[in-house]
Amino acid sequence: MSKFTVDTMRTGPEVYAWSRFGQQEYTSWLDENVSWKQTCYIGDWSFLWQHWFRGPDVLALFAKYSVNDFTRFDIGQSKHVIHTDQHGRVIHEGILTRFGDEEFMLHGRGGFWMRFQSERAGLRVTVEQDDWFIYQVSGPNAVKVLQKLDPSQGYLATKYMRVAPITIAGHTIHALRQGMAGEVGFELQGPSSIRQDIYDAVVDAGQEFGIRKLGGRVALINHLEASYPTIATDYIPAIFEPETEEYLDFFLSSMPPNTLPSYVAGSFRGEEISEYYRSPVELGWGKVVLGSGFLGEKAVYTEKSTPRRVLRTLVWNGEDVADVYASLLRPGEDNYTFMDMPRDQKGFMWADRVEIDGRTVGVSTSRGYSYWYRRMMSLCPIDLAQSEIGTEVTVAWGNPGDPEKRIRATVAPAPYKNNSNHLDLHQAI
Repeated sequence: MSKFTVDTMRTGPEVYAWSRFGQQEYTSWLDENVSWKQTCYIGDWSFLWQHWFRGPDVLALFAKYSVNDFTRFDIGQSKHVIHTDQHGRVIHEGILTRFGDEEFMLHGRGGFWMRFQSERAGLRVTVEQDDWFIYQVSGPNAVKVLQKLDPSQGYLATKYMRVAPITIAGHTIHALRQGMAGEVGFELQGPSSIRQDIYDAVVDAGQEFGIRKLGGRVALINHLEASYPTIATDYIPAIFEPETEEYLDFFLSSMPPNTLPSYVAGSFRGEEISEYYRSPVELGWGKVVLGSGFLGEKAVYTEKSTPRRVLRTLVWNGEDVADVYASLLRPGEDNYTFMDMPRDQKGFMWADRVEIDGRTVGVSTSRGYSYWYRRMMSLCPIDLAQSEIGTEVTVAWGNPGDPEKRIRATVAPAPYKNNSNHLDLHQAI
């Protein structure tokens, strides 16, 4: 039995989790929310951990502990790698880039899981933690900004999830074509020693194109709109089990002191932590499940072939949401649980029951307000039978002990927005 329970995870942190993105706001979160639709932004994801994996057996290691297929993996290519436990539930995930025949870098918490496994696998793999900056530059004007900094045309031919060199402020760094906002853009990556040079140069060049610095308050609204589920926000990593106890100790020893890797809140009251775990299929990642022989293979492929739940967006009823705020202005009444704007800032997995006729059919997560769409929305793994677009559901809003507000919601596609991150970059100049 894990020493961590749902009750211990409901005791929240004392800090604002998203402050690791920088300031909470730079202009305003309303202004920053429209930047990736109208102009562009620069966002700082440098807090993600980076691990180098080197040696002739790196791909054998990743094939054993990832759902992905690595039979084709070009130098300069990146893959979204997902690691599952023996029951097919997500442990960690991240972005793995191949920089050489035997040289790979993994961004994200998955580096700790793979380092842990590499030390026990008896394979020819060395692991080294590094400190790189990661700046997202995304939006309709992003390429114009980069062209002003480096007018060469080479990186404009970069395919999605491929890396190309780019020169900024006299430094040649890596530009990963990605687009977590669902818009064209790159992640600029390189050693932390030159991070300020790169950041300042991008901000200066972007002034004529309306660039915005992306603050912590709104940083993950683009994940909500474009449907990129996030660890500790949409799922709890499946590391709180007896079989992962040794890894959990290893992982926590790598974290800042007195912190948990996850916190939970909301009306969904799981009795066990495992009720907050999710499979790759539930998170909309079934298309990358192509590997064989990996940990949890049977469970993952069983669910891929006969899914129980699929990922959707829920669009919340505006009048019902407004009543949550109005309850704060009704003296003498118990108010509903406060609904932070544009989203929770403490870093909880805020999980709320989603019901039809009083029966739970899904769990709402990533609740946030999109100023662009003027909608309160959330992501939701929902029962397949109730997943049809347009289905009316009810979200039970409220922490345990608070009055629950029944909020009407409508099932919508995930992603909610029309993602354009695969467009021809030459069209964006």
